[in-house]
Amino acid sequence: MLETLASHLDQIAALAPTYGYLFVFVFMAIESSFIPFPSEVVMIPAGFLAARGEMGSALLAVVIAILGSLVGAYLNYFLSLWLGRPFLEKYGKYFFVKKEPLDRACEVFNKYGSATTFVCRLIPVIRQLISIPAGISKMPLLPFTFFTALGAGIWSAILCFVGYVIGRSTSDISYMELVLKGKMMATDNLPIVVCGAIVLAALYVMVEKLVMNEK
Repeated sequence: MLETLASHLDQIAALAPTYGYLFVFVFMAIESSFIPFPSEVVMIPAGFLAARGEMGSALLAVVIAILGSLVGAYLNYFLSLWLGRPFLEKYGKYFFVKKEPLDRACEVFNKYGSATTFVCRLIPVIRQLISIPAGISKMPLLPFTFFTALGAGIWSAILCFVGYVIGRSTSDISYMELVLKGKMMATDNLPIVVCGAIVLAALYVMVEKLVMNEK
């Protein structure tokens, strides 16, 4: 899918000066929902075009990506809240929610708690699905929003930064090469980012338990 979508980026990039931020919002909302869509195709070119002055601010692109991610995550959250797990397990396969990844996401969420909505936003495959067990478990909306925005923001910023660096250092590159090179760079450093996120999540859980025990 990544290669197929990247092959159409030349046409989309031509519209970036006018519709670039709209593309970022819409595609990141799709990426964050139950529809499989690679965020690398969106945010790496956004950073690349920003570096070349063809799409305004990279920082604004990240902010808009967070907003789009929240919209997609809210879709998963509220659908899961209203439909429940039995419905999703039975009919989820008809709208890209397979039972095994769903079970894994629910297992991780139930084992480690609400902070997983932050850490899992950085992990491929489970990234989109982690908002589903949050909805099933009726996680409070405010912490769900905070953790989702934080995780989506970090991931979007990483991809945008990678694209920005490539845009500054490379004179000529196709969008296919850009996405594949950027994905490799992001993937190589992902374990460090995930470990940092786990540490932050663990600290949050420890502080939360201390506060609850004091009450």
